[in-house]
Amino acid sequence: MIVALAGAVLVVLGVFSGGVLVVGPLGLAPFTPGPALWILFPVFSILGYALLVIGARTAHIRVLSLALSWLLVLLALAAAAGLVLSSADILRAPGGTVALWYVLAIGGALGLTTAAAAMRVRGWSET
Repeated sequence: MIVALAGAVLVVLGVFSGGVLVVGPLGLAPFTPGPALWILFPVFSILGYALLVIGARTAHIRVLSLALSWLLVLLALAAAAGLVLSSADILRAPGGTVALWYVLAIGGALGLTTAAAAMRVRGWSET
């Protein structure tokens, strides 16, 4: 139980780190992403997911995997939207767009990986 709770906290912190990396450079929130967030976003997301899976019952692994994959894919889509809006000069990115590209790549890759893990739990890949 405590392992799953620690995993959930780390996942929330990881997704929050990614969110700050998206909204900060676009000026949508008064956050300034520091260098630690670049590391904490993927590390906390992966480590938190691993702890969640270790601490969860087998029946809950699929739901947890799908929930995390949705969060990460939505974060990647928000980064993609920010890139498009910034490229169209609709929204200015005073901090640059490197963080958006980073979240798009990392969030998308992790989101698709956790979605694939969720599908493997029930054998969806076989149907």
